[in-house]
Amino acid sequence: MYGLKLPTDPRWVNLAEKQLEDILNDHAYCEMKAASTGISLIHSYPEIPELVKAVTPVVAEEWAHYRMVLEHLEKRHFKLAKSRKDEYVNRLTLAMKQSSKPHDHLRERLLLSAMIEARSCERFKLLSQELTDDDLKQFYKSLMISEAGHYKLFLDLAIELTGKEQAMNRWAEVLELEAKVLSEIQLRGDRVH
Repeated sequence: MYGLKLPTDPRWVNLAEKQLEDILNDHAYCEMKAASTGISLIHSYPEIPELVKAVTPVVAEEWAHYRMVLEHLEKRHFKLAKSRKDEYVNRLTLAMKQSSKPHDHLRERLLLSAMIEARSCERFKLLSQELTDDDLKQFYKSLMISEAGHYKLFLDLAIELTGKEQAMNRWAEVLELEAKVLSEIQLRGDRVH
């Protein structure tokens, strides 16, 4: 899926189902961070109207997803806990190229966002297929479709705004990098990533 080089360990979804309160809490914060990332992109690049126009609806959608996750927490009498560090995203962010050139920096940010959305989509597909809770299965199926759209949007923006050849060459590197990061972190059922 999406060129991911390392599929999620199938045991992950079983661990996640045993820790629904934790996975829903982590998911809530993932949606909040996704909305914040979109706002940050708009704030950093207001002079790029294509980016502003494309990312603004994503921010609204990610925030709506956050609210939906809160509803699922409440429905199950779970409470929103404090946010925890996301080792996957933090390590992936550190592994991305740092550049003082705005064009290169924009490409890295867009590709990082595309990568996170692609992995989320893959994980949500697993949840939609394997959970025993039918309500959550349907919820994750709808989010899987949404995340696929976000992945495509960020990758398309990277291509459109920074050049197809450069963006796709770098995307191939990011896919390898992500597989390495994923292989090095502990499998946890209380985290989306």
